[in-house]
Formats: sequence, structure tokens, C-alpha cells
Amino acid sequence: MKKWLLLLLVPFTATAGAQYAREWPLQLVTPDAGAYRVVLDASVYRQLQSPALADLDVLDARGEPVPAALLDPSTPAVPEVRTAELPWFPLPPRFRGNDVASISEIDTDGRLRRVELRDGGGGSVAGNGFLLDASGVELPIDAIRVKWEAGQAPIDIGVSVSASDDLREWRVLADGARLVELTNAGQRVVRDCIELAPVKARYLRVMPLEPQAQPLRVSAVVAELQATPVAAQWQWNVLSGRRVDDANGDVHYEYELDGRFPVARADIALPGNSTGQWRLQARDDATQPWRDVAAPWLAFRLQGQGNGDASPPQPLSGLHRERYWRLTPIGAARPTDVPQLRLGYQPETLVFVARGEGPFALVAGSARSTRADAPIEPLVEAMRTQRGAQWQPAIATLGESTERGGASALTPAPVQRDWKTWLLWGLLVAGAALVAGFAISLLRKPR
Repeated sequence: MKKWLLLLLVPFTATAGAQYAREWPLQLVTPDAGAYRVVLDASVYRQLQSPALADLDVLDARGEPVPAALLDPSTPAVPEVRTAELPWFPLPPRFRGNDVASISEIDTDGRLRRVELRDGGGGSVAGNGFLLDASGVELPIDAIRVKWEAGQAPIDIGVSVSASDDLREWRVLADGARLVELTNAGQRVVRDCIELAPVKARYLRVMPLEPQAQPLRVSAVVAELQATPVAAQWQWNVLSGRRVDDANGDVHYEYELDGRFPVARADIALPGNSTGQWRLQARDDATQPWRDVAAPWLAFRLQGQGNGDASPPQPLSGLHRERYWRLTPIGAARPTDVPQLRLGYQPETLVFVARGEGPFALVAGSARSTRADAPIEPLVEAMRTQRGAQWQPAIATLGESTERGGASALTPAPVQRDWKTWLLWGLLVAGAALVAGFAISLLRKPR
């Protein structure tokens, strides 16, 4: 897998000798996974200088950048796959009827105990198909993965899948799926997954499309269950501000954020009971004008009998990484105390390919080095096409940070003067002055 990932990223090139202020060692949970994802924490955001997070990268043991890119923070996280192994029972040879209940023994709770094999059949299934007991599965099933014993290739069997709750009435879920294992010149192609529309049923039946299909020695059947959505994990920076009265008599409350956090929500905290309309603005430099980042909204907080009610956080107009923030009360009501501004964000994920030798390190904070984004999103899409929609890069975690380049990495490189260009301009000016001198001397001579 790792070689495949590296071949996909051959066009990517990066420059060595990167200078960054701090580094975090990366611990790879799954060795040799090829692609990894690491979630950024607050210490990383506080070190970053670039509003676009360009001064964030991953380096190998030699200090050279590896292919890396930030995933779109608006993309929902892919939930982890949940699976359940299903008990399976081969059906009798030449059995083509629908009344499987007549040849089955069922417990009082609906679980299958056995299926009668009147004509034998052993452990091989194909022309007769097999029955799956899903009565113990609580979530809908998205797919079933059939595993078979090694050494049976080539395999290419078309199958249909049906569902039932009583082993008598069946409804077709998939018709025309294929189970495949082919080998050629050392290469192996396997398709063992049958995708289904999410289904909740007690029993599933897998039948070959052709009764004379080759026997298949099944070893296990695993159901992939419908994934539950991953709840968004919001983290909050609580800022204390200062009151500013401008020349027009308007009151503002100004705050400073100490990092390049991807702020997407805002909330206001005042002591006791409070209510009022607010306007929220932001800017990245004291010389820039203030810009609105959210529509005006009503913020309130009511406390009583141990239970407090408050207005929900306000969503912002997109994602903001500005350093300076300003609250302005709308109307005559002005709080006596300076309100606390709460800024909410969801940590982002940096995905990288483990090219080169480890250990690998995350680096951040630079006025001289920038990350060259690699084509990571096409890589993820390609892997999910090949391995299923639930595929994700392996997990990498951040270790304790240490200083790398320190303050020197945050100092911009001196401006390189182009002496050749200045020399050419000097020669051009000198030549023009020389020509002008000749012209003036000729004009002064008598005719």
C-alpha cells in the first residue's frame, strides 16, 4: 500500500532546509500504513503565523518535507466502520424454494439454530447458496463481506441477496452482485463485498444466479453496519477584552486571539441575567478596517433555581482566523461589565504520506518556509473507491513539542537586492547622461 501511495504522489516535489519555530514528534499508531492523519491541537494553532496555515508541515528524519495537505474543515468526519460477524448456514443442494422455515430450527428469540441438509452438502456452498442469521444485529446493514478459504481461485460467481423476517416471504436487496478472486502474473484481484441499501431484517439469503456455479468454501461472513453520524466536537477560546470609547461616543469591546484558530461560532458571556443585541467584527491588523463576521444577533442569559437558559452560539459567515475581534452593543443598553467573548472552532486534520525515513515530525511557525500542498484529497478519494467509502488514513498523534528554530524562524528573511538589475540601470543612466553631455557641448559650439 505504501508504495502505491508514493507512486500516486510522484509529481509532488518539495524543498528541503525548511525553517520552523517548533516541532511535535508524530507517533504512528499503525506502522507502515502509508497515509496518516493528525488532528491539530491548540498549541499548534498558537504557533502558526500564516492566515492560510502555510507555515505548517510534516518533515521526515532528514528534515525534508513529505506530501501533506489540510483537509477541508467543512467536510464531515468519516465515522469508524462497525462490523458484526453473522452466523451462516449452507442451504441444501438443489434447494430453490422460498420456505426456508420448513427446513430450519429456530429458537424462541428468533435465532437460527440449524438448517437441515437433507442431501448432505458439507461446508461448500455455491449452487445451493447460504443463509445468514442477522437477528442479533441492532443496526441496519450496509454491506456483507464474504470470506472464503484460500486456494480456490479463480472464482467468479454472480449472486443475489434477499431479506426476510419469517424465512417464508423474501424481498430482493441485490441482484447481480459478484464474488471474485482472480490471479495473474502474481497480481491478485478480490471482490468479496456485496453492498446493500441499508436494511434491517432478521435473515438474509445469498443465492447464486446459476445453480451450476462452482462450489465455494465459505469461512466467515461479516456485516458492515450503518455508521452513526459523528457529532461535531467544538472547542472554545474564552477571551477577556477591554472597553474602547470612540470619538463618536460609541462603545466597543475589543479582544485579541492568540492563534490561527478556525473560528466558526461565537458566544457572549455576561454575569447574572442579561440580554442585548450585538455586532461582531474582526480584522487581522490594527491598520485594517473592521469587517462584520456575523449578522447582528440577540444574546441573553437567564439564571434561576439552579438552571440557566442562554441563547445558542451564533454561526459566523464562514471560517475566520483573524487576530483582533470587536463586539459592539446595538441600542441604548450597554453592560456595566466587559463581556467575555467565546470563539468556537473544530480542530482541523492534516493528512500526510510517510515518504522517506521516520521518525516524522509536525512543524509550525515560520516567516520563511511554506508548505507545498500535495494532491491528498484525490488520493483519499481513490483509496475509498478501492477500499470502501469508510476508508481513512491511519491515526498519528502529537507528542510533546520542542523548540526547533525559535524566534529566528519567525523573522522574515532579509530582502535580497538584485545587484545586476541595479548595475544595468546605473549603466543606462550613465550612458544617458553621457549622451546628454555631448548634446549640450555641441549646442554650445559656434556654427
